[in-house]
Amino acid sequence: MSDEIIIRVEKLGKRYRIQHQQQGRRYVALRDVIAQKFAAPFRFLKRSQKSEARSQTSDIRPPASTPASQEDFWALKDVSFEVRQGEVVGIIGRNGAGKSTLLKILSRITEPTEGRVRIKGRVASLLEVGTGFHPELTGRENIFLNGAILGMHRMEIKRKFDEIVAFAEVERFLDTPVKRYSSGMYVRLAFAVAAHLEPEILIVDEVLAVGDAEFQKKCLGKMQDVASGGRTVLFVSHNMSSIVKLCTKSLFLEKGKVNTFNETSAVISEYRTTSESHGNQTISPRNNRVGNGKVRIQNISMLDEAGKCIHVVSNSKPLIIRLQYKVTERLNKVDFVISVRTLTDDRLFLCSSNHDAGLFDLSEGTGEVDCRIGSMPLAPGSYSLNVAAQRHLEMFDWVSNAFTFEVIDSGYYKYNAESQINHSPFLVQSTWSLSGK
Repeated sequence: MSDEIIIRVEKLGKRYRIQHQQQGRRYVALRDVIAQKFAAPFRFLKRSQKSEARSQTSDIRPPASTPASQEDFWALKDVSFEVRQGEVVGIIGRNGAGKSTLLKILSRITEPTEGRVRIKGRVASLLEVGTGFHPELTGRENIFLNGAILGMHRMEIKRKFDEIVAFAEVERFLDTPVKRYSSGMYVRLAFAVAAHLEPEILIVDEVLAVGDAEFQKKCLGKMQDVASGGRTVLFVSHNMSSIVKLCTKSLFLEKGKVNTFNETSAVISEYRTTSESHGNQTISPRNNRVGNGKVRIQNISMLDEAGKCIHVVSNSKPLIIRLQYKVTERLNKVDFVISVRTLTDDRLFLCSSNHDAGLFDLSEGTGEVDCRIGSMPLAPGSYSLNVAAQRHLEMFDWVSNAFTFEVIDSGYYKYNAESQINHSPFLVQSTWSLSGK
């Protein structure tokens, strides 16, 4: 890594103008426009016949509808930072923080409203699955097309062609139009072209979440190769383990502004601290629930040892999942259930008060119940909770995808993302010794 600054962002801002439909004003659909065009001649005749009658009346016509109101939304505001050649920089933040907007500006897809960006070197971007692909062209043709869009010369594409195809694993479908590709084939081919461009700067959004586990591992390995070759990588991800593993520095965006830009460990620590206010999820308005409503779970909180709300969990430390509920009448033998699942809704394990603590007798009104977990034995990644309150075969309340949280590795389990045998999401502590020793 050299001291040469390859990306300089100065007071960058991006504003979007949001239209708000006025209350009471009907939405105009395409069918309404077509109907108005056909009815226009008849309305003209009708107005002509009634114009004299209108002039003789004292009716006051309502004013014409005023335009919809507008609001300025700043996706980015006063963002400044510098990236040196060879640095691998992670960009983290909650949804809506401005991460993708920043990458689109750096990729010259979107122009900033204010400020400026100076980039030295060729940029390759992978922001969306199959960006730059033409659906009617074959995989072979799209490699040349996409490579040209990304700035590769024809001879360079030819030299890298076999390597790109082998990485993407689409040899059998190379002469098939990409409109018939699955999303996984799309992303493999798109990433292969971008990663083999040998740019000075590689920009990658959370698109890697589309691929399977084996492909994600291959992509991370390729980005490490790119970084070790002295090139610069900007990487957006919600997977903190990937950020820790890959990135030397990280940028924490919060509400369109830079919260922290520092070493990755310090930035993730700040991200965890600021996430305390987000570890409390109100679900009382949610309608994706099943049950008769005698018990309704209204709020979910995830707490650390000190009782602070968190949504980023260390996989070696204890935590508490707190459910706040409301009861409409006195109930006996109520069982609270928490199901931990992947984001693809695969159930991992279940915690039940009936299994661990017994059934509860609840009085009418509101209350709280705590589920204490010694440690979250999961590999780093994102997970969700389903919560329920029931009694034998009677379901009082059940809410799916009620709470999303992130698990990071603290080193306690010595989790190794590169291991060939790390296929399980579970990390269970065990003791090993040689027999007879």
